[in-house]
Amino acid sequence: MTGPSAQLRRARLADVGAIVALLADDDLGRAREDLSTPLPPAYTDAFQAIDSDPNQLLAVAEIDGQVVGCLQLTFQPGLSRKGMWCGLVEGVRVARARRGGGLGRQMMAWAIEECRKRDCGMVQLTSDASRKDAHRFYESLGFTASHVGMKMALD
Repeated sequence: MTGPSAQLRRARLADVGAIVALLADDDLGRAREDLSTPLPPAYTDAFQAIDSDPNQLLAVAEIDGQVVGCLQLTFQPGLSRKGMWCGLVEGVRVARARRGGGLGRQMMAWAIEECRKRDCGMVQLTSDASRKDAHRFYESLGFTASHVGMKMALD
C-alpha cells in the first residue's frame, strides 16, 4: 500500500507534542515517554537544545498538515576515517496508520540525502535489539549490522 508523499521539514516547537506521541506509540516508547498534559518541560528544553545546535536536525514528516513521522539526525565530526563526518539517525517513528505505505523509506531517503548535503561519508543508526521488523527494514535500505552497540543508564 502506498499513500501520499510527505513533506519533510525541520521540526518546530509546536510539533513537540506530536513527536512525543509518535515516540510513545509502541511498547518500548510507552514505558519511557511521558504524555502528561501539559508535557513535562524537559521535552521543550530538549527541543530547544536540539534546535539551537547546528549539528542536530530534528525533522518531521507531514501529510495534509498532520505530523505522521519523525527522526533526528546528528552530524558528527570525527578524527577516525581521515576526519570523516558521520550522520547518525535516531528516533525514527512513523504513525501507526501510515506504516507499510512507504513513508519510512521516504523519510530515510531524505535523511540520507541530508547527510550527503553535509558531506558525511557514512550514515549509521541504532535500533533496539527487540525491533526485529525495524532491523529488516533498515537492511532492505542497505544498512548492515556491522557493530555491537552498548549503553549504560546513568541514574
